[in-house]
Amino acid sequence: MKKISFDDTLLDVKAAIEHGKAAGKVGIVGYCWGGVIAWLAAGRVDGLACSVPYYGGAIPNFLKETPKCPVMFQFGETDHSITLEQAKVVAAAYPKETSYFYPAGHGFNCDQRGSYDAASAKLARERTIEMFRKQIG
Repeated sequence: MKKISFDDTLLDVKAAIEHGKAAGKVGIVGYCWGGVIAWLAAGRVDGLACSVPYYGGAIPNFLKETPKCPVMFQFGETDHSITLEQAKVVAAAYPKETSYFYPAGHGFNCDQRGSYDAASAKLARERTIEMFRKQIG
């Protein structure tokens, strides 16, 4: 079985943008590993209007990226995948981007997990939708 890499996945993101741009502007949201993909896509893939990474434990490994579109980071304060300290480093490295911190853990937006936090998920979704409305229309 072939191991999937970030670069392989970014090819899929490029293809999705090409397909979606016929309908207008395109944004990306990613959760966990997908949050890392959303972050990398913001800097490595052309054609995105905005990016909203949730959690993204490996984001601190990619602090030299330069986003080409607005980014809104969504972090849980008690996440062990990307600790609060690591998330704060990311936020400090990208002060022009938006970073939100919620009183929740990893996977707080997934209602199928024990770590689901309804209030944090609701607020994060509202903020995500508002970002998309502003950047995409």
